[in-house]
Amino acid sequence: MPAQALPFFTAHRVLAGREIAQIAGLSSPNIDFMISAVAPLESASAVDLCYMDNRKYLDDLKNTKARACLVSPRFSEFVPAGTFQFVTPDPYRIYCLVLALLYPGAASPRSTFGMTGVSERAVVHETAILGEGVTIDPGAMIGPDAQIGEFTCIGPNAVIGPGVVIGRSCSIGAGCAITHASVGDHVIIHPGVAIGQDGFGFSLGREGHLKVAQIGAVIVHDLVEIGANTTIDRGSIRNTVIGQGCKIDNLVQIAHNVVIGRNCVIAAQAGIAGSTTLGNFVAVGGQSGIAPHLTIGDGAQIAGASGVTRDIPAGERWAGFPARPTKKFFRQHRMVELLAEQRLHINDEPLS
Repeated sequence: MPAQALPFFTAHRVLAGREIAQIAGLSSPNIDFMISAVAPLESASAVDLCYMDNRKYLDDLKNTKARACLVSPRFSEFVPAGTFQFVTPDPYRIYCLVLALLYPGAASPRSTFGMTGVSERAVVHETAILGEGVTIDPGAMIGPDAQIGEFTCIGPNAVIGPGVVIGRSCSIGAGCAITHASVGDHVIIHPGVAIGQDGFGFSLGREGHLKVAQIGAVIVHDLVEIGANTTIDRGSIRNTVIGQGCKIDNLVQIAHNVVIGRNCVIAAQAGIAGSTTLGNFVAVGGQSGIAPHLTIGDGAQIAGASGVTRDIPAGERWAGFPARPTKKFFRQHRMVELLAEQRLHINDEPLS
């Protein structure tokens, strides 16, 4: 194994210090250095930019050799004299903007073969419609009447089913399977994602379980990002909908008829059961499960590993299983701990 990470990503350009200052909304007198890479605090060198906004890394900040550091005001005094500091209330966000300029190819899947145009080894049905500047890697299959918007990239061995619509400037990763779906513009779909397969619907009975035909679709709006190996089932009658700007992590399961509002964030291994509705700006922690036919209000936050069995009002934070308001959860958890401690110390003897 290599001793350090291989250089899969190299900077697309260099940035002048004054450019970074402008991105951060700061004045830029006497800033004449150049930044050609980013690095963690502990390994940064005289050409690197880093950021700091977590007390856990205070010692690394004090000893960093970085040329410059984006730092929140509370840690400004700890920046070494040899490191230029961009003091900003949101260093991580500015760091993200700088990353996008230095490494534009890292934000979404690109052609695995570094190619443009349609590979001779791709299979594109004669009735499919391809926009200007579309890239289709070897092994990809585009079905009848599918539409691929301009400047979209389809990765190797991806399958775009009949009649599927993919918008413009999208990135579809290797091995994706997209059927019975309409995908908006500027959507990023990472490798292994499956969209549009039938939902888990059965009429249960003593003589066997009768499969329910799923005749809906999946609607993915603009600016959505879907992590690797996530699955989104098509609707049974109504459509499954992913709202504009949603960010979905790896290995998430979204069942049939689920409707997700705008700008929701759903972390890895979460599962949302059928016909549940999430409002706008909902945050779902990793490994959480949400039962079917529920409504999660706008701005609600669900802690990781929670089990949601009831509707959650807008703006509330819930945790635990069964999930309940966070303050109530921690209060009850602490009470159980206190009762256990009290019982264990009766007669100074542990329970058998």
